[in-house]
Amino acid sequence: MAARRSFVIFAVVAALGAGVVPASAQSALSLSRRGTSVGIAAALGNRDRPEADRAADANRKPAGLLAFAGLRRGMNVADIMPGKGYFTRIFSNVVGADGHVWAVVPAERVAKKPDAADAVKAIAADAAFGNVTALVQPLDAISIPKPLDLAWTSQNYHDVYYGGGADAALALDKAVFAALRRGGIFMVVDHVANPGMSPDDVRKLHRIDPALIRRQVEAAGFHFEGESRLLANPQDTHSLTVFDPSIRGHTDQAVLKFRKP
Repeated sequence: MAARRSFVIFAVVAALGAGVVPASAQSALSLSRRGTSVGIAAALGNRDRPEADRAADANRKPAGLLAFAGLRRGMNVADIMPGKGYFTRIFSNVVGADGHVWAVVPAERVAKKPDAADAVKAIAADAAFGNVTALVQPLDAISIPKPLDLAWTSQNYHDVYYGGGADAALALDKAVFAALRRGGIFMVVDHVANPGMSPDDVRKLHRIDPALIRRQVEAAGFHFEGESRLLANPQDTHSLTVFDPSIRGHTDQAVLKFRKP
């Protein structure tokens, strides 16, 4: 049986390299993807998630996002700028006891708002999320005890850009690059802005041009893997602040996936 499993794994790897997937390899890939989907679905259905988080799932579409990211059991994950821990809890449930989640709250944010890390500290103190550690660190000096498989930031990259400019955003990207293992994934999700917006426009609307994100992240050494349209909304004109009641929760969002070579 072990020899058979080894053969199938070898077949998958070889097939991917050649661009042709035989039937046995297709079956193995299908089982792997199915297992990942089941794990994510179970994580979303976990009773330890607050009702407010569950209610947000319809708009935030976490199942599709995490499948696109490739999140699975046993991974080491950093949730950077985690807010109240919406994704932190989901990550914890997906990676399980064999993985770990570090919720990284910017020291810069805590300096201005002392209770900014309280929500994720409470999650880390909850026995139901024993694989979560809350960290307060400068964004240009992120330090994780283990090499990361996945780094994630959602609806926050624009804050770094308008708060500290392009240099601050690049410093974050470089810190994430250093924290990831080779082949590790960096996911950036953010509200879309029209091209040519000034930093002041970004500050006012809380939006950022996806092309700008891509240029900055690639400048840090990452390879662009692709983009998901899962959170796209063609009805969003990008002219309103993301907090406007007519668009809040339904903004056009970019979902960008990068890999450390």
